[in-house]
Amino acid sequence: MFVLDSHCDTPSQILRLRDLAVDNEYGHVDFPKLKRGGVDGAFFALYIPASYDSDPDAAFEYACRLYDGVERSVAENCGVAAFARSESEALANKASSRFSVFLGLENGSPIGQSLDRLKWFYDKGIRYVTLCHSRNNQICDSCAPDVKTWGGLSPFGKELVAEMNRIGMLIDVSHISDDSFYDVLECSTKPVVATHSCCRALAGHPRNMTDDMIRALAAKGGVIQINFYPMFIDPSFGSRLEASGVMERGEVIEAEFIADPADHEKRRAWNAVQDELNALERPSYKLIADHIDHVVGLVGINHVGLGSDFDGIAVTPDGLEDISLMPRIFDELRGRGYSDEDIAKIAGANFFRVLGEVSLL
Repeated sequence: MFVLDSHCDTPSQILRLRDLAVDNEYGHVDFPKLKRGGVDGAFFALYIPASYDSDPDAAFEYACRLYDGVERSVAENCGVAAFARSESEALANKASSRFSVFLGLENGSPIGQSLDRLKWFYDKGIRYVTLCHSRNNQICDSCAPDVKTWGGLSPFGKELVAEMNRIGMLIDVSHISDDSFYDVLECSTKPVVATHSCCRALAGHPRNMTDDMIRALAAKGGVIQINFYPMFIDPSFGSRLEASGVMERGEVIEAEFIADPADHEKRRAWNAVQDELNALERPSYKLIADHIDHVVGLVGINHVGLGSDFDGIAVTPDGLEDISLMPRIFDELRGRGYSDEDIAKIAGANFFRVLGEVSLL
């Protein structure tokens, strides 16, 4: 069984001076934790904050900084990690006892309106693009704002989808609006993925997918990778988080830390916020299995997987505080009657199937 996490925001943490060779007390992902958790590969997402959406050149420069950080980290840990672009490369890495670092681009703003830039990212090894983040951009509308710009995909967004199909790059529909999602399905000739989303029927957040969306995704051959963020798996957690006031204070403290990650006092202040968040009553990791159950009940075992959003979420489910604890999900699924073959599909085979169908490698 190959265990693949389709979405980790670890590149942002590398910019914040995370050493992946070290077992970091406050980190969700590093190489020691990945080894303990039996995780064989993960997509490291080059996350571009929506604040860059109005300046594609600045967004591109930031994406390059993220990429350079990952490249340096992999080079420094070449005995335990290597890049991968396909299932075959990932399996070869596993055979040599190395973790596979796949790359994704979260938020298409660095592409601007240039298909040449899209190809540049592809040539660098990026194998999916999350079309937008928390704001409408030049490609499509986001699920977050009430006011939409395009009513779905923009004219350039439709060109981009066609080009991604042509060059063999996965289209990630997490974060995009419902109308954008249906436009993507109409325009794409290949399966698409939701690399880190959950089920709206179980937690009514706009970041989650409705049953109709999940059915449409599966009918196209795609896969939904379940996100671990408590807000997306438990509808009651948001009210507890808001009542605590921790996030409102914490956002300011985190921003100060991000601006100066070498400052030990700012790091300690952000770590203290993380301690407060972890002290809240958090939903159990077993709710992740509930979302998997829901998808399987709707569309079968071939269209669901795991996309944790680790290192991009400030708080985790109870019992799944970092990626070393990933086996707990598989143990829970076994207890619910899933076979080893079923679990292998959820662990990575379903996502690899779609990657293989889309890729030209």
